[in-house]
Amino acid sequence: MRLWHHPLSDNDVRQCARIATGATLGFAVCKFFGFSFGVFFTVTPMLLLGLVPVINGRAARQLLASAVISGIEVGLLGGLFGAHPGLMTPLVFLLFTYKFACMSKGRFFLFGANSVLSLSIMLHFASYPDLPINTLIFGNLGANVLSVAVAYLVTWLIPDVTPRQPPAAPAGGKQSHRMRHEALMGATLATVSFFIFQLFDLRDSISAQATTVLLLFPMHWNGSLSYARKRAIGTVLGVAYGIGCQVILYDWFNVLILVIPLLWIGTMLFAKAHLKEAGGSGVGFGAMATLGILFGQYLSPNQDFMYDALYRVSSNLVAIVLTLMLCFMVHKLLNCFSATRFGAA
Repeated sequence: MRLWHHPLSDNDVRQCARIATGATLGFAVCKFFGFSFGVFFTVTPMLLLGLVPVINGRAARQLLASAVISGIEVGLLGGLFGAHPGLMTPLVFLLFTYKFACMSKGRFFLFGANSVLSLSIMLHFASYPDLPINTLIFGNLGANVLSVAVAYLVTWLIPDVTPRQPPAAPAGGKQSHRMRHEALMGATLATVSFFIFQLFDLRDSISAQATTVLLLFPMHWNGSLSYARKRAIGTVLGVAYGIGCQVILYDWFNVLILVIPLLWIGTMLFAKAHLKEAGGSGVGFGAMATLGILFGQYLSPNQDFMYDALYRVSSNLVAIVLTLMLCFMVHKLLNCFSATRFGAA
């Protein structure tokens, strides 16, 4: 598996700086004001700035729309069926189906991707009676609004050197049976993930839950298999860097002004790897996401996240293996029918 072979342009270097600065600003604002669910404030800017080279109105609208719609869905489902995962599961499948359908079409990929990730995490947390749903919904919405504002700010502060060429439009387009395959496979696996995390009460496994969803972003079996290897490497790198920061700071790990530069440096390094891969979500993006989850969710003044970091590795590896097994089975099953076949019908 060849990694990091794409040479960086001046624009790529500036995008690395935008990703690192944006994620660090989101993290700093969250911790300074004591907001809950720091994972949203740290990872969402990474997702936006990492997948969209230069922020634009279309990307901003899709991100904000995904936060609003996901919040409404979680409010209704969590409020009515929060304590009954068996009743929620069919409804969750329907919600995931239309979100993966948006991703499959391509034009609304960012909307679908952010919706799937947010919905998966929020629905899981909303099932716990001790967690106020409104706090969860408005925390995610606030993180998305802040992420858009931060993205525009860092783009203004660190603009591209030369104008970017718009991405080439794919020739032809996907056939309907392939789009049905992608939507149904993604929705099925995301729903199974939701049900398993509910069944076994895996409240402290946000990273593993996010992994089961991120593995579906390639939208097909071969892509998921390739990304799984990269995600595993990225998780190990992100955890290793987090542990290294813990060792370096030791008793000062609760001093925000010392933590912020280390988060910026780590995100900058992983953003560089992400752009050198030039292949969407890979090792660099996986490492960034892991680092964002560790710092955003588990870093607190009185908590040593050494255990949390090591737990991330084991839980992610288990999640990757199980998701791949299910992905292969669903892929084969859907290919048995011409209406949902991935290849030529």
